[in-house]
Amino acid sequence: MDILTHLTLGACLGEAIAGRYLGKRALVWGAVLHSLPDIDVITALWLPTPAALLAHRGITHSFITSIIIALLLATFAYRRPHNAGMNWSKWFLFILITILLHDILDASNNYGTGWWEPFSSGRVAFNIIYVADPFLLMWPLSACLVLLLAKNSVIRRRIWSIFGLGMAFFYVLYCGAHKKIVDQRVTELLKRQKITYSHYMSTPAPLQNWLWYIVAGTDSGYYTTYYSVFDKEEHLSLHYFPRNAYLLARAKHQATVQQLIRFSPQFYTAEMRKDTLVFNDLRFGQIIGWQNPRAAFAFYYFPDQPNHNKLAVQRGRLAGWNKQAVRSLYRRIRGE
Repeated sequence: MDILTHLTLGACLGEAIAGRYLGKRALVWGAVLHSLPDIDVITALWLPTPAALLAHRGITHSFITSIIIALLLATFAYRRPHNAGMNWSKWFLFILITILLHDILDASNNYGTGWWEPFSSGRVAFNIIYVADPFLLMWPLSACLVLLLAKNSVIRRRIWSIFGLGMAFFYVLYCGAHKKIVDQRVTELLKRQKITYSHYMSTPAPLQNWLWYIVAGTDSGYYTTYYSVFDKEEHLSLHYFPRNAYLLARAKHQATVQQLIRFSPQFYTAEMRKDTLVFNDLRFGQIIGWQNPRAAFAFYYFPDQPNHNKLAVQRGRLAGWNKQAVRSLYRRIRGE
């Protein structure tokens, strides 16, 4: 999830668990601890982009690492002269729960999270929430503002922290219900339209949870479409993209290509843009694809030009956005 969501959720969690011991310092403890797994972003300073993509949400987001870090930090906090009256077990549970919530929340979107590293390199991704969803953020953010500014009693502060956490939790459940509805409808429509597929993925389109981006296909290519929970049409408007895996055999840096394939979990295509080889990771959607179904994919990488890929995930995420794009997103959400 985005950094602001992590900070505010962590602050609410800190207040809920340790506010009675730490006071407003619990907000800072919670925000820092909840954001701690994302320290892996510093690997981008020295690793090539494909390796950094795999490193992010890898070992630092695994359950075993979370337990080890909680053990070490709890021992450090407890041995401090001013440990706020919390015994070791309270510090351990506070730190462990706060970090684990980060790992669990990150698995809710499509990037993938390495829960089982170093024992397994497989990533967990539930594809329930877009990586930056303002409708999720609004609850812990509003609670955080009250907790920072208001001089409330311990009981009232706990109520506000539970409000921020509880509403965020119910919103995640709401998003999960949307995914179930969309998957049931889309898979039925794919069956009616006689579309065969071995790979299927659904994930929210940007900044909301009512319009969903769909990918379905085989090793030879993929169909993409967008589907709203308010759609009434009994037919999917599908657009096919061949995988063109043979193009990747021509790449100069085969180790890089293999890292990209591993990162994409089979949801990729290759294409030539003039004389430039491009690798597309389909999981991150298209650039305003609900408006232009043949739009370029938001994540694209140039395997033969490693110096042109510093922002591979971010560069296409919100490219081309303007008032018309926002209006078209709103209309498409409504099922138009």
